[in-house]
Amino acid sequence: MKPDWLTGYIPDLPTPFGEDGEVDLDAFARLCERQIASGASAIVVGETTGEAPTLTTGEKASLVRHAVEVARGRVRVIAGAGSNATDRAVELTRQAEAAGADAVLSVVPYYNKPMQAGIHAHFRAVAEATALPVILHDVPSRTLREISDATLARLAESEQFIGLRDSSGDVGRLIRIRTSLPLHFRLLSGDDLTALPFMAAGGHGCISAVANLVPELCQAVFASLNEGRLQSARYLFSRLVPIAGLLAAEHPAPLKYALALLGLMQPDTRLPIVQLNDAAKAEVTKVIAELGDEELSSVEDRACSASGR
Repeated sequence: MKPDWLTGYIPDLPTPFGEDGEVDLDAFARLCERQIASGASAIVVGETTGEAPTLTTGEKASLVRHAVEVARGRVRVIAGAGSNATDRAVELTRQAEAAGADAVLSVVPYYNKPMQAGIHAHFRAVAEATALPVILHDVPSRTLREISDATLARLAESEQFIGLRDSSGDVGRLIRIRTSLPLHFRLLSGDDLTALPFMAAGGHGCISAVANLVPELCQAVFASLNEGRLQSARYLFSRLVPIAGLLAAEHPAPLKYALALLGLMQPDTRLPIVQLNDAAKAEVTKVIAELGDEELSSVEDRACSASGR
């Protein structure tokens, strides 16, 4: 379970739907291949960006199996397997393991507002139901409860818990908890707008929405930071900020529309998520045009030029 692979920008993939409302597995395969080509170490399937609450159990299993088939061992497949009902989270976790996932991403139970003892017991039950490594997902804006520092430290004592996706946007929390966690435990941002300061403060990477759009640019940000070229990393990251802000506003509808502009999928969503109105579409189109083609191999050259290197 050594999680050295859990690093860098890891895309949280959207789930493409066709006009008939069914999952478009061909488009999904294209999204997977694009991330593999960009050098991602892993892909996340059927989680927040994937509109997990609207997916059936069968659709979730199908997405994991398809991702595993496309990946062929070239990247790790992380399956979203969270629920606010522990028995349901256990079921989804076992299903993900049977479908071939390399790890599961399990969110703090939402709506129920459990106490810390309940959060700890929930995640222990998930871990005991599988041989897969478990990544915790803490997103207080959606769950109204966060994993406390003490609960996180207790869970991290087990090597089966390999990391945390921290979507709080609180970089100070990372600084506070980092030294109290074991060396095997990986800390990943779940917030694109604070990903650079998070990683600069000792985080290992980011599970990202914006990486779906500009994977090479995201990998270049991480590479620059990892190589100590902070000024280059700052410049590259500044290119991400406008689109990252738009994606966060009505997630995941803007991402799906942007990917549709790139010809990678249809913009269809499932209720209660709806497609963007015309004004929002125009705003996304404008930012995408300003961003330009960030898949050019010269992205690092432009960064070095901007930083005077």
